Amino acid sequence: MKFGSVPIDAALGAVLAHSLIAGTRIPKGTILQFGHLRALAEAGVRSVTVAQLEDGDVDEDTAAGRLAAAILSNVDGIRATSAGAGRVNLYVESCGLVRVNSGVVHQINAIEPMITVATVPDYHRVDADGMIATIKIISYAVTSAALDAVVAVAGGAVALQKPNFETATLIETTIGEAPSDKGRRSMAGRVERMGMALTNRVLVPHQIEPLSDAIEDAPGDVVFVLTASATSDALDVAPQALRVAGGQVERFGMPVDPGNLLFLGKIGEKPVIGLPGCARSPALNGADWVLERVICGLDVSHDDIAAMGVGGLLKEIPTRPMPREKGI
Repeated sequence: MKFGSVPIDAALGAVLAHSLIAGTRIPKGTILQFGHLRALAEAGVRSVTVAQLEDGDVDEDTAAGRLAAAILSNVDGIRATSAGAGRVNLYVESCGLVRVNSGVVHQINAIEPMITVATVPDYHRVDADGMIATIKIISYAVTSAALDAVVAVAGGAVALQKPNFETATLIETTIGEAPSDKGRRSMAGRVERMGMALTNRVLVPHQIEPLSDAIEDAPGDVVFVLTASATSDALDVAPQALRVAGGQVERFGMPVDPGNLLFLGKIGEKPVIGLPGCARSPALNGADWVLERVICGLDVSHDDIAAMGVGGLLKEIPTRPMPREKGI
């Protein structure tokens, strides 16, 4: 591609690089035709800055469209917009988690600086019709060789992991009076945005046996446990209740704050998540990262949770009983 100032009589079919006024506004990106050039001449313009495609060049919109098609090859649940000004946006068709193969995206962006892809982070929760990536061809054209190289590595860059369950049971333990429904409302919001619903409310005393029975009898596809007293040890009431019910605890504690006091396990094939107290707030906390993956049918292991520490320092909720900086 050639780029620079040329006389207007040499600009036919070139791409205008900067908007001009010649009776009316001629926007940048316009492919100059005889009418444009005549208007420019009548306005006293003698030269224009343009991009001129050469043999082997691919215009920006065609290039963006081809890259989008390569990225979405064999991908369900993600759609591309039509190309305009060298840009194509990618949107999901339903809620879920976006999986981003950072290695593939890095390869795309390393081949030719004029060919770019920007995405949301890996494991980003998204609602239906949410934008998850944008493809932008920065110049007016790129070489077919560069585009071919990018297209060759673009497959598998992004995917949508959809929710895998329909219902969840929230079990709340009590000490004395029944708790307010604040925690239930927050959890209902979390599951509803993932296309799920909570089953009927379950309240049990904060003791191993009644909680164990409730876990065993829970009708939901996923079980959440929100205790009246924080779980402070792997042998505390809630994880022990899961074991007594015949389940197992995969991990207690996570390097995400707020959210440290989470535990993850299962009973049979049914996931069980012991929620930290911060789950009573709708604000983002470590439990969100775990439950979203679980709801979308992803395996969440001890090592997965251990790896959440980088980026795991989240904003505290204003009502947190024990702020991080207390006493400092």
